[in-house]
Amino acid sequence: MAVKKMGNQTVKFINPPYIISTSSIVGPKEGEGPLGNYFHVVLQDDLYGEKSWELSESKMQRECVKLAAKNGKLETTDLEYLLAGDLLNQLMAATFSARALQIPFFGLYGACSTMAESLSLGAMLIDGGYADNLVAVTSSHFCSAERQYRNPLEHGNQRALTAQWTVTGTGAAILSSKGSGPRISHVTTGKVVDLGIKDANNMGAAMAPAAVDTISAHFNDTGLRPKDYDLIITGDLGIIGKEITEEMLGDEGFNVKNVYNDCGVLIFDGEKQDTHAGGSGCGCSASVFCSYIYNEMLNKKYNRVLLVSTGALLSPTSSQQGETIPGIAHAVSITNEI
Repeated sequence: MAVKKMGNQTVKFINPPYIISTSSIVGPKEGEGPLGNYFHVVLQDDLYGEKSWELSESKMQRECVKLAAKNGKLETTDLEYLLAGDLLNQLMAATFSARALQIPFFGLYGACSTMAESLSLGAMLIDGGYADNLVAVTSSHFCSAERQYRNPLEHGNQRALTAQWTVTGTGAAILSSKGSGPRISHVTTGKVVDLGIKDANNMGAAMAPAAVDTISAHFNDTGLRPKDYDLIITGDLGIIGKEITEEMLGDEGFNVKNVYNDCGVLIFDGEKQDTHAGGSGCGCSASVFCSYIYNEMLNKKYNRVLLVSTGALLSPTSSQQGETIPGIAHAVSITNEI
């Protein structure tokens, strides 16, 4: 039997799954940003016709799965697994979405790393022969996240310059054992890394060490190098975290400046939209990957991409108790070249 494990943290697939379709739904602010024309649906109202922000986020997930299935010429009943997560307590958005969709459900929590986590586990299911079609989906919502992690919106609190703007958005990707489109060739599973950052308004600095650890592990496990990728993109480190990551990877001997970017940097125009250090949230890498990046891979602008979604594993309770902020990052290598 062929060995799929490479090094300590990476899997190379024998039967690389196809990403046969994607979909993305974002809020009005995201639609006004630089990537606005790439998103499949831009909402006119953050509430999306619901009575709460949380139910709005759940509806975004539900409708995004339906749209991804439609784009892949499938019915939701053709999907054997739903791998989904969000930032809310007890995965409220994903759970209520799964209740409506009635697809066998794996609820995942990796904070803002969840999109890459769901793609990783979904790819393992497909390659292992446990499914032919499944969907990976992740979401976040500015208003629900602010209410849970920070302050009521009504407070109108001043935001630190290091703070990032939680993306109102969701992205869904259909993985299949057959079809066409980019394929997932490798996944590198991250470890929890904590260098002692306690400032919940500086997530980029908290998550950057985890991104560096996972990207370095990917290169060391596979023998691949930055030049082998057209794009290496982290999830939501924002402007500050991106700069730290570039510097730390350089110290590790990996010069990524010519191919590296961050979804949290791309999704907003920081000056015009006043988003300070950029975007964040589960929906950041999910919506950017499932719109802009996937589209550019289909158009062959990018033929090999390393998606590294990054998460800060804090909670309101841990912050209140003075704990540091552990980080996690998972890497998914996606290619047109198999």
